Amino acid sequence: MEGIQYVTNDTGQKVAVMIDLKKYGEVWEDFYDILTARSRANEPRETLESVKELLKKQGKLNG
Repeated sequence: MEGIQYVTNDTGQKVAVMIDLKKYGEVWEDFYDILTARSRANEPRETLESVKELLKKQGKLNG
């Protein structure tokens, strides 16, 4: 596939990929967002109200 190159180890096993970001930058951003979301799946959640309250205390949100 044009714009995609695989990096192999000494035994020929694919270990990495190089992506032409000029050609596939948007696809990479989507892929990276998915990886980030999956890596954070088990992190504790904050409610919208608790975040708003914290921002108000920090002076970053009015109201």
